[in-house]
Amino acid sequence: MYDMGTRKRALALVAEGRSLNSVSRETGISRYAIRSWRTHGETGPRAGNPCPRCQDVPRSPEAPAAYAYLLGLYLGDGCISPHRRGVYFLRVVLDRAWPGIIDACEEAMRAVRPSNSVFRVGRQGCIAVSSSSKHWPCLFPQHGPGKKHERRIALEPWQQDVVDAHPWEFIRGLIHSDGCRTTNWTTRLVDGERRRYEYPRYFFSNLSRDIVQLFTDTLDRIGVEWRLANARNISVARKASVALLDEHVGPKY
Repeated sequence: MYDMGTRKRALALVAEGRSLNSVSRETGISRYAIRSWRTHGETGPRAGNPCPRCQDVPRSPEAPAAYAYLLGLYLGDGCISPHRRGVYFLRVVLDRAWPGIIDACEEAMRAVRPSNSVFRVGRQGCIAVSSSSKHWPCLFPQHGPGKKHERRIALEPWQQDVVDAHPWEFIRGLIHSDGCRTTNWTTRLVDGERRRYEYPRYFFSNLSRDIVQLFTDTLDRIGVEWRLANARNISVARKASVALLDEHVGPKY
Protein backbone atom coordinates (compact mmCIF):
# COMPACT_ATOMS: atom_id res chain seq x y z
CA MET A 1 0.00 0.00 0.00
CA TYR A 2 1.21 3.54 -0.74
CA ASP A 3 1.46 5.99 2.14
CA MET A 4 -0.68 9.13 2.23
CA GLY A 5 2.22 11.40 1.29
CA THR A 6 2.86 9.42 -1.88
CA ARG A 7 -0.82 9.55 -2.82
CA LYS A 8 -1.02 13.33 -2.22
CA ARG A 9 2.08 13.95 -4.34
CA ALA A 10 0.71 11.90 -7.23
CA LEU A 11 -2.68 13.63 -7.11
CA ALA A 12 -0.98 17.03 -6.93
CA LEU A 13 0.87 16.27 -10.16
CA VAL A 14 -2.40 15.24 -11.81
CA ALA A 15 -4.01 18.46 -10.56
CA GLU A 16 -1.27 20.40 -12.39
CA GLY A 17 -2.64 19.00 -15.64
CA ARG A 18 -0.15 16.18 -16.04
CA SER A 19 -1.28 13.00 -17.79
CA LEU A 20 -1.65 9.76 -15.87
CA ASN A 21 1.11 8.25 -18.01
CA SER A 22 3.64 10.96 -17.16
CA VAL A 23 2.79 10.88 -13.44
CA SER A 24 3.09 7.09 -13.47
CA ARG A 25 6.53 7.25 -15.13
CA GLU A 26 7.79 9.86 -12.67
CA THR A 27 6.48 8.26 -9.47
CA GLY A 28 6.56 4.56 -10.36
CA ILE A 29 2.89 4.24 -9.37
CA SER A 30 0.53 2.42 -11.72
CA ARG A 31 -1.94 4.42 -13.79
CA TYR A 32 -4.77 2.31 -12.38
CA ALA A 33 -3.88 3.25 -8.79
CA ILE A 34 -3.64 6.95 -9.60
CA ARG A 35 -6.97 6.83 -11.46
CA SER A 36 -8.57 5.10 -8.47
CA TRP A 37 -7.28 7.74 -6.03
CA ARG A 38 -8.54 10.51 -8.30
CA THR A 39 -11.98 8.86 -8.35
CA HIS A 40 -12.27 7.90 -4.69
CA GLY A 41 -10.12 10.56 -3.03
CA GLU A 42 -6.71 10.27 -1.39
CA THR A 43 -7.75 7.36 0.77
CA GLY A 44 -8.66 5.30 -2.30
CA PRO A 45 -11.14 2.45 -1.95
CA ARG A 46 -12.49 1.58 1.45
CA ALA A 47 -9.96 0.61 4.10
CA GLY A 48 -8.85 -3.00 4.01
CA ASN A 49 -9.85 -3.38 0.36
CA PRO A 50 -12.80 -5.71 1.03
CA CYS A 51 -13.80 -8.10 -1.73
CA PRO A 52 -16.38 -6.34 -3.95
CA ARG A 53 -18.18 -9.65 -4.56
CA CYS A 54 -18.55 -10.50 -0.86
CA GLN A 55 -20.50 -7.38 0.07
CA ASP A 56 -24.18 -7.39 1.05
CA VAL A 57 -24.73 -5.85 -2.37
CA PRO A 58 -22.03 -7.33 -4.68
CA ARG A 59 -20.38 -4.88 -7.04
CA SER A 60 -17.73 -4.78 -9.73
CA PRO A 61 -14.01 -4.36 -8.92
CA GLU A 62 -12.73 -0.90 -8.02
CA ALA A 63 -10.45 -0.77 -11.09
CA PRO A 64 -12.65 -2.14 -13.89
CA ALA A 65 -10.25 -1.38 -16.75
CA ALA A 66 -7.42 -3.18 -14.93
CA TYR A 67 -9.80 -6.04 -14.16
CA ALA A 68 -10.84 -6.40 -17.81
CA TYR A 69 -7.17 -6.61 -18.84
CA LEU A 70 -6.35 -9.09 -16.06
CA LEU A 71 -9.39 -11.19 -17.01
CA GLY A 72 -8.03 -11.50 -20.55
CA LEU A 73 -4.61 -12.53 -19.23
CA TYR A 74 -6.17 -15.03 -16.82
CA LEU A 75 -8.30 -16.69 -19.49
CA GLY A 76 -5.21 -17.08 -21.66
CA ASP A 77 -2.27 -17.88 -19.40
CA GLY A 78 -3.59 -17.78 -15.85
CA CYS A 79 -4.62 -20.22 -13.15
CA ILE A 80 -5.84 -20.10 -9.56
CA SER A 81 -4.47 -22.59 -7.03
CA PRO A 82 -5.61 -23.22 -3.44
CA HIS A 83 -3.11 -22.75 -0.64
CA ARG A 84 -3.30 -22.95 3.16
CA ARG A 85 -6.01 -21.37 5.33
CA GLY A 86 -8.37 -20.63 2.49
CA VAL A 87 -5.86 -18.54 0.55
CA TYR A 88 -5.61 -18.82 -3.25
CA PHE A 89 -2.76 -17.92 -5.58
CA LEU A 90 -3.49 -16.25 -8.91
CA ARG A 91 -0.65 -16.93 -11.36
CA VAL A 92 -0.19 -15.62 -14.88
CA VAL A 93 2.78 -17.18 -16.69
CA LEU A 94 4.29 -14.87 -19.32
CA ASP A 95 7.17 -15.07 -21.77
CA ARG A 96 10.39 -13.34 -20.62
CA ALA A 97 10.64 -11.85 -24.12
CA TRP A 98 7.90 -9.33 -23.27
CA PRO A 99 8.94 -7.42 -20.08
CA GLY A 100 6.38 -4.69 -20.76
CA ILE A 101 3.54 -7.21 -20.60
CA ILE A 102 4.96 -8.65 -17.37
CA ASP A 103 4.97 -5.12 -15.88
CA ALA A 104 1.42 -4.48 -17.11
CA CYS A 105 0.21 -7.74 -15.55
CA GLU A 106 1.73 -6.81 -12.20
CA GLU A 107 0.16 -3.34 -12.39
CA ALA A 108 -3.25 -4.84 -13.07
CA MET A 109 -3.01 -7.30 -10.16
CA ARG A 110 -2.03 -4.50 -7.78
CA ALA A 111 -4.87 -2.33 -9.00
CA VAL A 112 -7.51 -5.06 -8.64
CA ARG A 113 -6.35 -6.12 -5.13
CA PRO A 114 -4.24 -3.19 -3.83
CA SER A 115 -3.86 -4.61 -0.31
CA ASN A 116 -2.41 -7.92 -1.53
CA SER A 117 1.25 -8.44 -2.39
CA VAL A 118 2.33 -9.27 -5.93
CA PHE A 119 5.55 -11.09 -6.71
CA ARG A 120 7.38 -12.66 -9.64
CA VAL A 121 8.85 -16.14 -9.86
CA GLY A 122 11.41 -16.81 -12.58
CA ARG A 123 11.20 -20.00 -14.59
CA GLN A 124 13.03 -21.18 -17.68
CA GLY A 125 11.99 -18.83 -20.45
CA CYS A 126 9.09 -17.28 -18.53
CA ILE A 127 8.00 -15.31 -15.47
CA ALA A 128 5.06 -16.24 -13.25
CA VAL A 129 3.38 -13.11 -11.88
CA SER A 130 1.54 -14.17 -8.73
CA SER A 131 -0.63 -12.77 -5.97
CA SER A 132 -2.33 -14.39 -2.98
CA SER A 133 -5.84 -13.61 -1.74
CA LYS A 134 -8.82 -15.43 -0.31
CA HIS A 135 -10.97 -13.70 -2.91
CA TRP A 136 -9.44 -14.56 -6.30
CA PRO A 137 -12.14 -17.21 -6.91
CA CYS A 138 -14.77 -14.54 -6.17
CA LEU A 139 -13.26 -12.28 -8.82
CA PHE A 140 -12.60 -15.07 -11.33
CA PRO A 141 -15.52 -17.51 -11.00
CA GLN A 142 -14.22 -19.34 -14.09
CA HIS A 143 -11.83 -21.06 -11.66
CA GLY A 144 -12.56 -24.76 -11.31
CA PRO A 145 -11.08 -28.25 -11.48
CA GLY A 146 -9.38 -29.36 -14.66
CA LYS A 147 -8.09 -27.45 -17.66
CA LYS A 148 -9.99 -24.42 -18.92
CA HIS A 149 -10.41 -25.86 -22.42
CA GLU A 150 -12.02 -29.00 -20.97
CA ARG A 151 -14.81 -27.22 -19.09
CA ARG A 152 -17.38 -24.57 -19.89
CA ILE A 153 -16.13 -20.99 -19.66
CA ALA A 154 -18.75 -18.24 -19.49
CA LEU A 155 -18.72 -14.74 -18.03
CA GLU A 156 -20.96 -13.80 -15.15
CA PRO A 157 -23.34 -10.89 -15.95
CA TRP A 158 -21.25 -8.48 -13.85
CA GLN A 159 -18.10 -9.56 -15.72
CA GLN A 160 -19.83 -9.03 -19.05
CA ASP A 161 -20.76 -5.52 -17.92
CA VAL A 162 -17.08 -4.81 -17.19
CA VAL A 163 -16.00 -6.19 -20.58
CA ASP A 164 -18.71 -4.19 -22.36
CA ALA A 165 -17.44 -1.03 -20.65
CA HIS A 166 -13.75 -1.82 -21.33
CA PRO A 167 -13.66 -4.08 -24.40
CA TRP A 168 -10.24 -2.98 -25.61
CA GLU A 169 -8.61 -3.80 -22.27
CA PHE A 170 -10.15 -7.28 -22.42
CA ILE A 171 -8.98 -7.81 -26.01
CA ARG A 172 -5.54 -6.50 -25.09
CA GLY A 173 -5.24 -9.01 -22.26
CA LEU A 174 -6.29 -11.90 -24.49
CA ILE A 175 -3.85 -10.95 -27.25
CA HIS A 176 -1.03 -10.34 -24.77
CA SER A 177 -1.54 -13.87 -23.48
CA ASP A 178 -2.55 -15.97 -26.49
CA GLY A 179 -2.16 -13.70 -29.49
CA CYS A 180 0.45 -11.99 -31.63
CA ARG A 181 0.99 -9.39 -34.33
CA THR A 182 2.89 -10.67 -37.36
CA THR A 183 3.93 -9.43 -40.79
CA ASN A 184 2.88 -11.56 -43.74
CA TRP A 185 3.94 -11.17 -47.36
CA THR A 186 2.72 -12.08 -50.79
CA THR A 187 3.71 -11.39 -54.38
CA ARG A 188 1.72 -9.81 -57.19
CA LEU A 189 2.33 -9.49 -60.89
CA VAL A 190 2.48 -5.77 -61.80
CA ASP A 191 3.34 -4.71 -65.37
CA GLY A 192 4.84 -8.13 -66.00
CA GLU A 193 7.06 -7.89 -62.90
CA ARG A 194 6.44 -9.88 -59.71
CA ARG A 195 6.61 -7.64 -56.66
CA ARG A 196 6.60 -8.46 -52.98
CA TYR A 197 4.04 -6.87 -50.64
CA GLU A 198 4.07 -7.05 -46.85
CA TYR A 199 1.07 -6.54 -44.58
CA PRO A 200 0.51 -6.88 -40.82
CA ARG A 201 -2.09 -9.12 -39.23
CA TYR A 202 -3.11 -10.34 -35.79
CA PHE A 203 -3.65 -13.91 -34.64
CA PHE A 204 -5.36 -15.30 -31.56
CA SER A 205 -5.27 -18.97 -30.60
CA ASN A 206 -6.82 -20.84 -27.68
CA LEU A 207 -7.87 -24.46 -27.20
CA SER A 208 -11.11 -23.40 -25.48
CA ARG A 209 -13.93 -22.76 -27.93
CA ASP A 210 -15.69 -20.74 -25.23
CA ILE A 211 -12.71 -18.40 -24.79
CA VAL A 212 -12.37 -18.00 -28.56
CA GLN A 213 -16.07 -17.15 -28.66
CA LEU A 214 -15.61 -14.48 -25.98
CA PHE A 215 -12.78 -13.03 -28.07
CA THR A 216 -14.71 -12.95 -31.35
CA ASP A 217 -17.93 -11.69 -29.71
CA THR A 218 -15.99 -8.76 -28.28
CA LEU A 219 -14.33 -8.07 -31.63
CA ASP A 220 -17.81 -7.93 -33.20
CA ARG A 221 -18.95 -5.34 -30.65
CA ILE A 222 -16.02 -3.02 -31.36
CA GLY A 223 -16.22 -3.35 -35.14
CA VAL A 224 -13.14 -5.50 -35.81
CA GLU A 225 -13.54 -7.93 -38.73
CA TRP A 226 -12.04 -11.38 -38.24
CA ARG A 227 -12.03 -14.80 -39.83
CA LEU A 228 -11.31 -18.35 -38.75
CA ALA A 229 -7.84 -19.17 -40.06
CA ASN A 230 -8.15 -22.81 -38.99
CA ALA A 231 -9.81 -24.88 -36.28
CA ARG A 232 -8.16 -22.95 -33.43
CA ASN A 233 -6.78 -19.69 -34.89
CA ILE A 234 -8.56 -16.36 -35.35
CA SER A 235 -7.04 -14.00 -37.91
CA VAL A 236 -7.52 -10.24 -38.26
CA ALA A 237 -6.05 -9.08 -41.56
CA ARG A 238 -8.31 -6.38 -43.04
CA LYS A 239 -6.51 -3.05 -43.12
CA ALA A 240 -9.08 -1.05 -41.13
CA SER A 241 -9.37 -3.72 -38.45
CA VAL A 242 -5.60 -4.09 -38.13
CA ALA A 243 -5.39 -0.32 -37.73
CA LEU A 244 -7.89 -0.47 -34.85
CA LEU A 245 -5.88 -3.18 -33.12
CA ASP A 246 -2.67 -1.23 -33.70
CA GLU A 247 -4.25 1.81 -32.05
CA HIS A 248 -5.56 -0.02 -28.98
CA VAL A 249 -3.29 -3.07 -28.61
CA GLY A 250 -0.16 -2.93 -30.74
CA PRO A 251 2.75 -5.37 -30.93
CA LYS A 252 3.87 -7.19 -27.80
CA TYR A 253 6.57 -5.36 -25.89
